[in-house]
Amino acid sequence: MKILILGAGKMGSFFCDLLTFDHEVAVYDPDPSRLRFTFNAIRFSDISEAGEFRPQLVINASTVKYTIDAFRQVMPYIPSGCIISDIASVKTGLPEFYADCGHPYVSTHPMFGPTFASLSNLRNENAIIISEGDHLGKVFFRDLYSRLKLNIVEYTFKQHDETIAYSLSVPFAATLAFASVMKHQEAPGTTFKRHMQIAEGFMNEDEYLVSEILFNPHTPSQLEGIVGKLNELLEIVKSRDTEAMSAYLSEAREHIK
Repeated sequence: MKILILGAGKMGSFFCDLLTFDHEVAVYDPDPSRLRFTFNAIRFSDISEAGEFRPQLVINASTVKYTIDAFRQVMPYIPSGCIISDIASVKTGLPEFYADCGHPYVSTHPMFGPTFASLSNLRNENAIIISEGDHLGKVFFRDLYSRLKLNIVEYTFKQHDETIAYSLSVPFAATLAFASVMKHQEAPGTTFKRHMQIAEGFMNEDEYLVSEILFNPHTPSQLEGIVGKLNELLEIVKSRDTEAMSAYLSEAREHIK
């Protein structure tokens, strides 16, 4: 299959390395310097080169802020039957775009950001495939993710957004709160150092991505839940209520079983 990848960042390069030995792959990035180490794939310096390549599948690995813009740039140069796909963690605007684009599409979300996951070992990671997509496109990505030993779940766009509000917004908010009150320690303990590592990795994430995930309409209810439990914990600590603390800890343990 002829596959065009838009974006040569960490995820674009990951998909390029993954696919080049079984498919004819081309990569485009508006910054040519990011293509210097692209191996076993065609490198495009201009998006119009996609017209001669005539891809059968486009994988949009651009950053979230530019996902739809990247699609619009490539549209004039790809065949009408070409499947377009995104791997964005934020799907805002994509259902509406796909509805009017005139191309078959497939939307997935590899739930393993390059900041924390080991891209060489993904056996314990997950991937979401959006159910509204093209059947052949979904088959392609299901096969690809299966070969990576990922746990695959199929969600609608709405279910995806609800899941992301919980699985990303909650840890994002908790990490932001930790970083906001954090003070550097002369002799930090193991738990503190682990939280620091998470916070440092998180603070290297793209700001637009963080904002869009937290601006998910399902996020406020999740944050309200965190605030409510923190207020409850605050009152227990202030009153030094041993029984209430024990009950609080028991409830927390039940949630993580």
